[in-house]
Amino acid sequence: MTQTFDHSAATWRKSSFSGPDNECVEVADGVAGVLPVRDSKDPSGPSLVFSADAWLAFVAGVRAGEFEV
Repeated sequence: MTQTFDHSAATWRKSSFSGPDNECVEVADGVAGVLPVRDSKDPSGPSLVFSADAWLAFVAGVRAGEFEV
């Protein structure tokens, strides 16, 4: 499924865990049914678009330490 949205109308916010070098992701709130995510260092670049369920599963995995190296 391909989901598109108007990037110019999106309101992006940075992660509260943004590093000192400003390396983080941004998410766009208020996009119906999906959560767009982009690289804060490349705001005009592409974004990934996740369903709400997929994003919640990812966040739960991060909190559970599933992605630690």
